[in-house]
Amino acid sequence: MASSIIQHLHLGGASLSYRKKFRLFFTVVAVVLVLGCVKIGVHYFGLEFLELNALLTSGIGGAIFIIGFLLSSILADYKEAERIPADIRTSIEAIDGDLESFAVVNKDFDLRGCRQILLATIDKLRAGLSHARNHKDIPPVLEEVAKLTPIFGRLEGMGMAANFVVRLRTTQDVLRRSMLRIYQIQRVEFVPSVHVLVQTLVFSIVIMMLFLKTEGDSASAMMFGFISYMFIYALYLVRLLEQPFARGHGSLDDVSFFLFDELEERLRKSLGGGAATQHNKHAEV
Repeated sequence: MASSIIQHLHLGGASLSYRKKFRLFFTVVAVVLVLGCVKIGVHYFGLEFLELNALLTSGIGGAIFIIGFLLSSILADYKEAERIPADIRTSIEAIDGDLESFAVVNKDFDLRGCRQILLATIDKLRAGLSHARNHKDIPPVLEEVAKLTPIFGRLEGMGMAANFVVRLRTTQDVLRRSMLRIYQIQRVEFVPSVHVLVQTLVFSIVIMMLFLKTEGDSASAMMFGFISYMFIYALYLVRLLEQPFARGHGSLDDVSFFLFDELEERLRKSLGGGAATQHNKHAEV
């Protein structure tokens, strides 16, 4: 019975790492436990001097509203970021398909070289978003995409219809736009002043909770832990969602690259290189 309930809660499966899934949870719990120990010390030495009043509860409510506003704005960018890998894969497959069709009727066309450029684009994107590159080294990817421009410029002279060349150039622009959007999302912080406001509010509320007069019972400890957990978790969550392509942190919150892994495997097989090198993949919930 208990195992059936757990399965319906979708807490994970054989391919899902609990360490990664609950990494943020355990980090925040550790911070809350430290704050709890500080609260015990403050209560023990009688340093509590704040009385519970309507002003404190209003401040907590206002902080919740502001954090909710910030999260809703960041989630919009995060949802867009989840669609970008599909756009990139669609563009790469469209370019590869058109060039493959052209190579069938024009044996002089170097299809292998173009596929190597497409593969290098995927590899450099994955490397540029790694932890070693600070999750935002996209210029090398743009340089790789730009290598397609002189190739497309020669296609009409080799016999490709002008409308197909225009289609390829348009798809290249879509690919470049997707890369630039990733670059912007990873580099730009959403309204920095709002971050300062939220951070100072959370810090102030935690300080006030530490020095709030309590009776020292279990109910007071639970309420302190719950409120602290809520605000501190929100701060960590904002930081994670602001860089949805931050790969290499051991978290499941970054955007999955399984679409790129499948595409890379197919391109490598078309080049006769066998199966693609296995990369760290995130399990889908």
